[in-house]
Amino acid sequence: MVERIPPSVIDVEESILGGIMLDPSAIGRISDTLVADAFYISTHQIIYTCTLRLHQQGKPTDLLSVTNWLVSNELLEKIGGRNKLAMLLESTVSAVNIDALAQILIDKYTRRRLISVGNFLVELGYEQETPIESILDRSEQKLYEVSNAQFRRNTEHNSAISTTAYEQLLNIKPIYPTGYRDLDDLMVGFEPGTLTILGGRSSMGKSFISCNLAYMMMKKNNLPVVIFSLEMSKLQLEYRFWSLISITQDKESSILPVNTGRIQRHRSKEDPLDEYELQNMKNVSNIASQLPLYINDSRDMSLSRIASECRQIIANAGSIGLVIVDYVQMMAEDSGGNRSYELGDVARGLYKIAGELDFPILALSQISRSVEARPDKRPLMSDLSQSGILETVADNILLAYRDEYYNPDSTERGRLELRLAKARHGEIGTVKFLFDTFYGVLKDLT
Repeated sequence: MVERIPPSVIDVEESILGGIMLDPSAIGRISDTLVADAFYISTHQIIYTCTLRLHQQGKPTDLLSVTNWLVSNELLEKIGGRNKLAMLLESTVSAVNIDALAQILIDKYTRRRLISVGNFLVELGYEQETPIESILDRSEQKLYEVSNAQFRRNTEHNSAISTTAYEQLLNIKPIYPTGYRDLDDLMVGFEPGTLTILGGRSSMGKSFISCNLAYMMMKKNNLPVVIFSLEMSKLQLEYRFWSLISITQDKESSILPVNTGRIQRHRSKEDPLDEYELQNMKNVSNIASQLPLYINDSRDMSLSRIASECRQIIANAGSIGLVIVDYVQMMAEDSGGNRSYELGDVARGLYKIAGELDFPILALSQISRSVEARPDKRPLMSDLSQSGILETVADNILLAYRDEYYNPDSTERGRLELRLAKARHGEIGTVKFLFDTFYGVLKDLT
């Protein structure tokens, strides 16, 4: 078989490098999209890396500056000496079309990466001992990286990192507010790439809290939310959102409050809805249908499926504001092994997905029964079921508590406490909310 040359355009590579030295302002038009690896010739990669370093340091990329940098880094002879640089400059007339030339290079680079991924997939297909789900996830991940132009290395020189950090201050990467004033004062909001654990005993309202946070993300930030529910069905969650929608409408709205218990009685035929109630439900349903909400209630949900579903949603919707997993203990396989290790694998997997796909994940977690034996039943981080790895991996840990659950005569009836027990980038503290258990609505206390 005749060996084929990988896709490349050497003359385009030369024109780009010559254009950068001819017009030092040209690199600013391509530095964000064109990486050194896109050049097929290794000496061209070195020269382009040199121009990037100079540009990041605010220095010109003319012939003299490039030569001096290469000399200082003992790379001049490796790229072919001053004659190589002179040849690149002399063969270039203008840098006016450098943007188009960069796209040509990116096209060829993408094709080379696809060839590389194809070879990887062939080898992967022969791994008979590897579960097919794992193979499909690794295959999809490789293709996703190429299709989304993630042309970057994880290891960077600090000159590039420092420049990026400063540019982020000028072009702020959003941290999405939770929509609750006091909570935002503590944790600022949901930062893309982070994992937040929401823990609490049964009936503390974890699912209600997550629905409220999801609704706020969609309403305040207009961003898609994805819920992976291993406990509740799609319809049960949908009715909870109907209740939230009905309570949060403007006073001038004709929408009447919707209670999920009323819906349950109708579905059981115990107390059918009246005609006006059905019309109200229809109006609420029409509003709900406009929410950028995705729900998956598969009981056998795995990490690879979560990643796959989210990649598809990003491809269609462009971004994800929040991913909710309810709840992590149900994702840990009960294989008879060490439960803590299995839960640790789930937590680490969610943390990895959040970082790779750049969205925040809110994962719900059970609290161990040990809290019931204490006089003060407010949960601690150590009460998280198999807590060790959750404490380590999570960026934020929120713990839910309602005093009226344990003390019927409590002076804190209708209140819910959220304790921020861990904040990797903020302060810990406790926030109180008004919590209407009849409608499942969370509100700022004042």
